[in-house]
Amino acid sequence: MSGASRILANDIDPVAGMAITLNCELNHLSPFPILTKNILNLEQDQWDLVVLGDMLYDEALADSLHGWLKKCVHTFGTQVLIGDPGRSPCSGHSIWHELHKVAEYSLPEATRQQNNGLTTSAVWNFQP
Repeated sequence: MSGASRILANDIDPVAGMAITLNCELNHLSPFPILTKNILNLEQDQWDLVVLGDMLYDEALADSLHGWLKKCVHTFGTQVLIGDPGRSPCSGHSIWHELHKVAEYSLPEATRQQNNGLTTSAVWNFQP
């Protein structure tokens, strides 16, 4: 919708891929490629912008992601935006020292109850 010349959606869960396709249909967008392999294990490509969400819930994943994102930024000048509520298992991970809050949102009550009392989620700019 913003005029990107190339888009790739990535989620290792095929059900998420179907949800992405449905979201495109609901928003009257042409479907775009969806990769259901772990992109962190593939040869890195050049992206102007990487947007990811809810990925900092596991230390091992955060470690892999941190290295991949740093390479994106340092090699290609990629801008990285991360949406994440800041769950406690990874709240001490070193990636948090390189995140700068862009926006914060209150979560609906039902979401709060389903997520152990988390009350907000934020969008972060990754700047290593």
